[in-house]
Amino acid sequence: MEDIYGSDFMTIVDEDGTEYELEILSSLEWNGSTYLAVIPAGLDEEEDAEVSILKSVEEDGESILAAIEDDQELKTVYEMIIEQLYEENEEEDD
Repeated sequence: MEDIYGSDFMTIVDEDGTEYELEILSSLEWNGSTYLAVIPAGLDEEEDAEVSILKSVEEDGESILAAIEDDQELKTVYEMIIEQLYEENEEEDD
């Protein structure tokens, strides 16, 4: 598999027991929480990747990834992650 974005991968399991392999594009610590920008693993260059932003939350003493339900929080985190990815891309070009 060719790495389009990076080389950090993780497997998550949903409530139904279905496993998904995700590629982590970026992670961000903000306001006491950790956020991850991820895409499905195994995409080739011709496929459009839909980026998901997930938040690490504690549930029953265990860390899980959840969708961000607050629109303002999602917008703020999205903008910070895009800025972070843009800066990383500029550094690679130098």
